[in-house]
Amino acid sequence: MHDVAAAAGVSRGTVSRVINGGYVSPRARAAIEAAIAEVGYVPNTAARNLVTQRSQAVGFVVLEPHVLFLEDPNIGAIMLGANATLSDADYQMVNLVVDSERDTQRVSRYLSGGFVDGVIIVSARTHDPIIRVLAQVGIPAAFVGHPRDLDRGIPFVGIDNTGSARLITERLMATGRRRIGMIAAAVDRDSGADRVDGFRAALGPRFDPDLVAEVPLYDYSWGAKGMRSLLEREPAIDGVFAGSDALAAGALEVLREAGLSVPRDVGVVGFDDSAWAVRTQPQLSTIHQPAAKLGAQAADLVLRQLRGEPYASEGILLPTPIVWRGSA
Repeated sequence: MHDVAAAAGVSRGTVSRVINGGYVSPRARAAIEAAIAEVGYVPNTAARNLVTQRSQAVGFVVLEPHVLFLEDPNIGAIMLGANATLSDADYQMVNLVVDSERDTQRVSRYLSGGFVDGVIIVSARTHDPIIRVLAQVGIPAAFVGHPRDLDRGIPFVGIDNTGSARLITERLMATGRRRIGMIAAAVDRDSGADRVDGFRAALGPRFDPDLVAEVPLYDYSWGAKGMRSLLEREPAIDGVFAGSDALAAGALEVLREAGLSVPRDVGVVGFDDSAWAVRTQPQLSTIHQPAAKLGAQAADLVLRQLRGEPYASEGILLPTPIVWRGSA
């Protein structure tokens, strides 16, 4: 700061006001910014944090296997949406992946240690230990999704999984399908369980629990396994609602191997409107999930808590329109 002040021809106090967001004249600000660029000054974040008791960092915790964190386009879009909002507010995002009980303990210690000012949680399950940890730590937080046992004091941003699943299943039924099955993933989470509820509500008395193939992950390979299971249970199946586009893509491959035409023999719909939806042949009819906006809204909820601003404590639901393509 001495060097910047000398180069700009101003006092250290004036330099300090520019760096810390105070008011100076436009002319002085321009001179100081030019001097900063000239001498290569970077504020000492560690020293500033000791004074402010802030890390200027927000954790982004994904409760999924490591491979899904890398391959799932929704998680990537949520992460990028959150990062853009945090970056605009001059916050650093710290990515943390929880794939085991040991990971949970490690991340819990990290969140308790003051390394981040707030946290965004993605893909929490019902009765997830991370919910209890957040209640104990008291750190500003927001969830993407809404675990059914989430404390009412912790905000969330999500979608109406039940209503969206019901609507697209009804749209599939309207094409004349009579034996409709579902590949249901992650039913230990609100997204998976709610999509099954919506599927059941749409079919009403036609719902057959034997035509729900449960798989653990929203993953291409599990979509293929789920589709094989449905064909074994009901060779005459003519409609499939896959709980994600990745699942639907796996199902399409198995149907192709079985010599069945989509949509002539079997109509298939997915969920997410992710990159998978436009890579398949035919392209997927699906529900558009605004993944980037989910991340951005979750980050905004955390920032509002940090600033002491009002926020939607009861949660935010974003719209999810149907995108109809060639698979059904």
